[in-house]
Amino acid sequence: MKPVRHPDAPAPGELLGAHYEHCFGCGPGQSHGLHLEARAGEGVSLTAEFTVQPAHQGAPGLAHGGVLTTALDETLGSLNWLLRTIAVTGRLETDFVRPVPVGTTLYLEAEVTAVAGRKIYSTATGRVGAPDGPVAVRADALFIEVKVDHFIDHGRKEEIQAAMSDPDQIRRTRAFEVNP
Repeated sequence: MKPVRHPDAPAPGELLGAHYEHCFGCGPGQSHGLHLEARAGEGVSLTAEFTVQPAHQGAPGLAHGGVLTTALDETLGSLNWLLRTIAVTGRLETDFVRPVPVGTTLYLEAEVTAVAGRKIYSTATGRVGAPDGPVAVRADALFIEVKVDHFIDHGRKEEIQAAMSDPDQIRRTRAFEVNP
């Protein structure tokens, strides 16, 4: 089925913000994290970007492939906020097209392509240096809708309690938005 943007989803152009302060992908509480920033797009799409830091390198002067995959996973997972669906990554297939140097900003675009029951299919592309720069990475993903109990049953008790005690209802909900 064609994906349908939730009526309460952030407006196009709106910054989504971190879903959880300690998330390696988007959280401000991770000193070596990606600090990825995503903005809602039209329909069920978004754009995101992050700058590759020295802590993100694999080979000398180049981004680690796992870090690039994390950026894609974070971007694709953020799409679920536009659906207002709690989902986890079921499958993530990544293509590495060209190296991404340290100091480079990676511009990502992602969209949900289909929804079938609890399955959410999406795709993303990362470009080097500019939104229309050369393609460096691509990914296709399958997310699976879950209940919040998935996180409560499998997460560490201290972090779960801290997140659930947050007086801000939106932050409390978003903390459990996307995780493996």
